[in-house]
Amino acid sequence: MPPKHDARLPLAFIQPGQTVRLAALGDEIDAHQREQLTAYGLAEHRPLTVLQQKPMTVILADEVELALEHQIARHIWVER
Repeated sequence: MPPKHDARLPLAFIQPGQTVRLAALGDEIDAHQREQLTAYGLAEHRPLTVLQQKPMTVILADEVELALEHQIARHIWVER
């Protein structure tokens, strides 16, 4: 059996309905935005459920729904 690969993907590439785990916030996200995202519950290894991708990326983190611009969602790295 081939080894399992948990490649990191940008959150913006995950289809609605899928649940993933937050791997990292990219360096492209500035410190202020990073603090805001962390305050809303985006922490490493937390499960995130993608609710929609258009017109914005909408996720569910615990019981908090967040709408993210695609330019931010492209720099949030997740694993399946």
